[in-house]
Amino acid sequence: MDTLLINSNASVLQQELAWLREVLEVRMQQYFEKSTATFPAPPELPDDDAVYARILRHYNITVPERVLLLLALAPHIQPQLLDLFYLRNSTYDRGFTEFGGIKGTQHGGFLPTGETAAFIIAGDQLEQRFLLQQILGPDHFFAKHNILSIQSAPASEPFLSGALQITNEYLSYFTLGTPHKPDYNINFPAKRIDTGLNWEDLVLDERTMDEVEDIRTWVEHGPTLLNEWNMKAKIKPGFRALFYGPPGTGKSLTACLLGKTFGLDVYRIDLSMVVSKFIGETEKNLAGVFDQAVNKNWILFFDEADALFGKRSNTTSSNDRYANQEVAYLLQRIEDFPGLVILATNLKANIDEAFGRRFQSMIYFPVPGPVQRERLWQQSFPSHVSMEEGIQLSEIAKKYEMTGGAIINVSRHTCLAALKRGDNAILQKDLLAGIRKEFGKEGKTI
Repeated sequence: MDTLLINSNASVLQQELAWLREVLEVRMQQYFEKSTATFPAPPELPDDDAVYARILRHYNITVPERVLLLLALAPHIQPQLLDLFYLRNSTYDRGFTEFGGIKGTQHGGFLPTGETAAFIIAGDQLEQRFLLQQILGPDHFFAKHNILSIQSAPASEPFLSGALQITNEYLSYFTLGTPHKPDYNINFPAKRIDTGLNWEDLVLDERTMDEVEDIRTWVEHGPTLLNEWNMKAKIKPGFRALFYGPPGTGKSLTACLLGKTFGLDVYRIDLSMVVSKFIGETEKNLAGVFDQAVNKNWILFFDEADALFGKRSNTTSSNDRYANQEVAYLLQRIEDFPGLVILATNLKANIDEAFGRRFQSMIYFPVPGPVQRERLWQQSFPSHVSMEEGIQLSEIAKKYEMTGGAIINVSRHTCLAALKRGDNAILQKDLLAGIRKEFGKEGKTI
């Protein structure tokens, strides 16, 4: 972590929050004492590496936008700054309606809402209030670039009653100077996955590897095609791929290697936490993933995707209708996602045909043939182990049809058996026992 960048961020934000404190004090004087004092000018920010200063310069942020940004930041980095809004209206023995704000579940401080921003920025000027609504709208760069938003208020309540929210992404940028990498939790049902392997460790047949190469070409040259070659008016951004084939054939590893090659985070969506029996909850869970991913360079990997992207049924009940709505929602979100989306399934036939028409690539990952299996056997064991005399990996590869994942399981079994004995020899009996276990999982015998 860059300590100098953190110090620079802290120094700039300290100046900004000191200015916000002065702004709040002047606004309170204007409101309660009918003062004619005007807001102090914002500080001149140093031309250094502080992310906050760079963002202000990049977007040419106005004073109202700056106040809004600081209001959203304050509960996270200096919550006591907003305690002055806890004043009570003695006439009605309650808080001031015009201050807005809500109380959090665990946070003890004041959480500003759009109404809080309106009190500071607009006061009684309706024109300024309407402009604030525009700043908080979906067409402003705050929303478009996932910087700041206002929580959706219940349908019966005013728009500005929603809480102001700085996104986790920009909170991390403004404080630590690094991109936010969300943790797997109930509100974010996705886990970042990676691999220590390289492309030479991935054993695929030539045709499959050629199709994977097409995805690599898109990730590398897609932005140039869209922007410099002016194709964004003709084709949608993003790339959608379907990986299908038996378990253990390299689908997840391929996704991880694509991320590793281009420095992209790969997030595997946990379908068990996404799919819900309650109406609307599945869409809400997925929206949480897509909303966080849309402005980041992530690869979204849906494993066992047929559980979520399966065929739509004929509408014979309300359950069928809502299930079909979920699939339609997913189609739309995937089509709108500007990055790489990979769906993986064991059976292509289980995927809804409407999805198939939207894939740029559909890649079959077959069970490896004898040549590929021999290579997998050879590279599955540590370099320091020795093979018992009589073990012929080429013969084993020809005789036993297994996937790469199953071969690694056998390797694990034989290596543990060697460690248990206290040596580094791979024995024929352990090898056959491991193969027998893997076959047994599929109801087969050797």
